[in-house]
Amino acid sequence: MGAMEWSGGQAERPGRGRRVLVVGGGIAGLGAAQRLRAHRAFSQLRVLEATARAGGRIRSERGFGGVLELGAHWIHGPSRGNPVFELAAEHRLLREKDLSEENQRMETGGHVGLPSVTYASSGVSVSRELVAETASLFHSLIDQAREFVRGAAAPAPSVGEYVRGALRALAAGWTDREDARRLRLALMHNFLNVECCVSGTHSMDLVALAPFGEYTVLPGLDCTFPGGYQGLTNHIMASLPEDMIIFNKPVKTIHWNGSFQEAASPGETFPVLVECEDGGCFPVHHVIVTVPLGFLKEHVDTFFEPPLPTEKADVIRKLGFGTNNKIFLEFEEPFWEPGCQHIQVVWEDMSPLEDVASQLQDVWFKKLIGFWVLPSSESVHVLCGFIAGLESEFMETLTDEEVLLSLTQVLRRVTAPDTVCRGSHTSDVLLHHTRGSAVWLEGGRPAHCSAGSPGPAARAPALSPAPPLLCQGEADTVLSSDSIWPGLRFGDVHDSLPFVVTGSSSHFSRLSLSLARAELDPSARSSWRNETQDATAAAEGMHIKCVKASVSPRP
Repeated sequence: MGAMEWSGGQAERPGRGRRVLVVGGGIAGLGAAQRLRAHRAFSQLRVLEATARAGGRIRSERGFGGVLELGAHWIHGPSRGNPVFELAAEHRLLREKDLSEENQRMETGGHVGLPSVTYASSGVSVSRELVAETASLFHSLIDQAREFVRGAAAPAPSVGEYVRGALRALAAGWTDREDARRLRLALMHNFLNVECCVSGTHSMDLVALAPFGEYTVLPGLDCTFPGGYQGLTNHIMASLPEDMIIFNKPVKTIHWNGSFQEAASPGETFPVLVECEDGGCFPVHHVIVTVPLGFLKEHVDTFFEPPLPTEKADVIRKLGFGTNNKIFLEFEEPFWEPGCQHIQVVWEDMSPLEDVASQLQDVWFKKLIGFWVLPSSESVHVLCGFIAGLESEFMETLTDEEVLLSLTQVLRRVTAPDTVCRGSHTSDVLLHHTRGSAVWLEGGRPAHCSAGSPGPAARAPALSPAPPLLCQGEADTVLSSDSIWPGLRFGDVHDSLPFVVTGSSSHFSRLSLSLARAELDPSARSSWRNETQDATAAAEGMHIKCVKASVSPRP
């Protein structure tokens, strides 16, 4: 196999040194290159990055009037001993309060902080006392699960099974009313979903109990980068020679344990040859592989030649690597109170002690753990939702419209109509998961009205007509808000999306209606109200009072 000469514009220091190639330009690859660069023995150093940018799953974009973290979000345990925190502090990337001794001494136990407000699916606000009490109980069970790493025999194979077993025993002694008991279990279910996001897994049943405590929890109150997490990788990049990183250079195969030569180094052999997708080859003495685990899982049988030893390949196959998605929603006006940081959403029909068989399309949004309030401007207010697991992956298969409508429905369901519909709207949604690129969705108003778009590369086409809203009605029926969603006033709706409404024997023309899909009983004639106003320019973001359905023959 032919080899590409080891050449480039990087000025090499005296002495030939050992050739080292780093595969992957994420923070692990950049960190390895920076560390090796400090040693004279590794003067011949290159980094191959498959994409056009460095940073990997650390990616910050400007949008919605501020910074959006499309990948890594927080520094967990920001205190001495945390290398990410120490680098961020060295480069002055954090706020003064995050650098304070008080913040570094905060003991969180690795648990997510309490929400500012908790909404139940029935629309009620859950008391903070109940949330705090239930969170304390859940965190104690997680802390107990971490103790088995010290040598005690694990009583269950997984963390999920252990927590459910302990919770079932505790719940047997509860004396609450049935509705209060269900609410407490619904909170527990949400906290388990939060733990799924923390652990990057679909279910805590997939997380082994015995080694669960191996993760070291450092003190410090989780913090963010005011200028974006990517500032960290930018500083590392700035410390490296400009031509050290070769972009758009995906690696095809790493040939190792061999003897390779190149014309520029007669008589010298190299044990590794890195072959790229474009046919280029790099003979080196050492290679450091920092590609994501998901990539290794997909290519473990072809990425190394000869194949890795069985025990190493098996570890790659067995290690878990889940999906986390972020969802950004923009509002012209917030429905949450000033100072609110975290909105929790719990579903009262969900319990960790019950396994309800349901289709993902019917329940995927119930895995959503809630929303975090991002820093905002006077005109732009943004929530960031988190969802993990198979439900998160299912969401990726939905159309832009379906995701937007489902989330709008969730917020309208769990919050009172006179708050969430008070002129607010979810006009922009940004979907992102750690294995792929961001997708920008627009809805509710024309594209040119959107504020703070992340740029053409991250934008998708504007919303097309949404899926059918299924209703039953007669010809020329004028639909009121109560016909679609009881208790919601059309006058409260600011923006809207296009829908198609079908009847039992007719096909209605396209309507403008700012609601998710619903299905009405055709015998419930009283649910239709004879209002007379037609829709008013909803696509331009104006208020609508009601919608008139014009009828044409079914195609």
